[in-house]
Amino acid sequence: MNDTSAFIIVIAAILTNNILLTNFLGMCSFIACSGQIRTALGLGTAVTFVMTMTTMLNYVILHFVLIPLGLEHLKFIIFIAVIAGFVQFVEMFVERFSPKLYFALGIFLPLITVNCAILGASLFMEIRKYTFAQSVGFGFGAGVGWAVAIILMAGLRQKMRYSNVPEPFQGVPIAMIVTCVLAMAFMGFAGMVSIQ
Repeated sequence: MNDTSAFIIVIAAILTNNILLTNFLGMCSFIACSGQIRTALGLGTAVTFVMTMTTMLNYVILHFVLIPLGLEHLKFIIFIAVIAGFVQFVEMFVERFSPKLYFALGIFLPLITVNCAILGASLFMEIRKYTFAQSVGFGFGAGVGWAVAIILMAGLRQKMRYSNVPEPFQGVPIAMIVTCVLAMAFMGFAGMVSIQ
């Protein structure tokens, strides 16, 4: 068992072990939806909610249903089904209460289902043998870390619109370069806390 406190896991998941900037999980929607801060904030909030809730529920299902029944081999299918259910709930909620955000996110809102960062959080929770509190902390921290990264990227991309970026680097190439620089900047937190 891992004896790291849930609070340390939250801080580490946000800064030193950011699921996006250290494992590069969830890059598709990160690059596609980081053009506007409002869109990035909405998607980051949705990802944080889904990641926290699915990590929590997947822990309960894994430890109280699948392992006791000897069905651990079904964990991938179950994890994805839980993620799909929560994403459907979030999609209906956003469509009902924020139509502008719903249309701004477009196809990327339902694609949270296949966001590998969300599935990765549930798999890391199992691989690292976290307790329930640690799993919830990791899910929340990983979601917040992903949201921080996409909001920072959106702010930088909005500033880059007024910059003189050479033509071959405009669009996705400069976004990838900035992502690499962000990842290196987050490496500066490496001495603070770390999780395994």
